[in-house]
Amino acid sequence: MCHAASGVLDAADGGRGAVASPSSTTAHNFSRPVGSKSVGAAFELRAQEFLQRQRLRFVARNVSCRGGEIDLVMRDRDGALVFVEVRARAHGHHGGAAASIDWRKRQRIVRAAQHYLAARERYSSDQPACRFDVIAFEAGRLVWLRDAFRADEV
Repeated sequence: MCHAASGVLDAADGGRGAVASPSSTTAHNFSRPVGSKSVGAAFELRAQEFLQRQRLRFVARNVSCRGGEIDLVMRDRDGALVFVEVRARAHGHHGGAAASIDWRKRQRIVRAAQHYLAARERYSSDQPACRFDVIAFEAGRLVWLRDAFRADEV
């Protein structure tokens, strides 16, 4: 139901991954139970602001359905819908933030994207291209992975 835009792991800086310094050097880890929602919301906001500086337009935040959630929905300049998963880890242990998005998590994100597109279809018959990006905060650095995975891979 979701078609990927062109470019596999095609980051803004020629494939190496876009990296930006965060405005705050405070290290947080999403896996902490205390205050994790507010910590997660802060990272999502930072990711949204970064993507808007890259000329993506904000569409929605925390889109959820039974069994899945999307942190951010953005629209790229080419019209593609971009479903963004935001992850943060204070340390690179166990592969870091990006590596924490396993097959099961990708399935949940794709399911939520399909739900979002189906709901949107009620109001518009055209289905835009879409892709799945990851914004990973790795030990205080923002890394943008464009087209990090595809719906037909899960």
